Amino acid sequence: MSIRKKVLAISGSTRQNSSNHKLINAIAALAAEQIEITTFGSIATLPHFNPDNNNEQVDEEVESFRQLLRNADGVIICTPEYAHGVPGSLKNAIDWTVSTSEFSHKPTVLITASTDGRFGHTALMETLKVIEAKNIEQLQMVIQFIRTKVSEDSKITDEQTLQEVKNLIEKFVKTINEKEESGNINS
Repeated sequence: MSIRKKVLAISGSTRQNSSNHKLINAIAALAAEQIEITTFGSIATLPHFNPDNNNEQVDEEVESFRQLLRNADGVIICTPEYAHGVPGSLKNAIDWTVSTSEFSHKPTVLITASTDGRFGHTALMETLKVIEAKNIEQLQMVIQFIRTKVSEDSKITDEQTLQEVKNLIEKFVKTINEKEESGNINS
């Protein structure tokens, strides 16, 4: 039996009962044999990013977040769109990683799951490209009208969405494994 890859999931929603949290739970269940998902649950508690405070002694919450990212084989971001943009808490969390490069060459999935999602998704894709998230062009999707596609018990109920998520997970795991193989060659 192969070792499951460690994945950090980040929800862009601060709501406890959000569709994005349910989507992360659904993905964790679908991919349980291949990946072990840990959800970062403290996005709302990270301090506001301030470059003056981005030094060797950052807040404990920031260092903990960075360490979780460093220890992960990959990252899954599931986020809503707020007012055609990226949720502030999510952007703030990502800003804390720009100078320390935790996303650089890290296989990263971006799922924007909202009523529409296109505008926030486009903006976040640009951010993830700049910080060098690995294979982000192939590891992304928008799920519109998410509330009609994920149940209260964290199951993807729309057959097309379910298949698209399964395909995305497959590409993600393949990207993680390719990263590991290329890392072993360079060792």
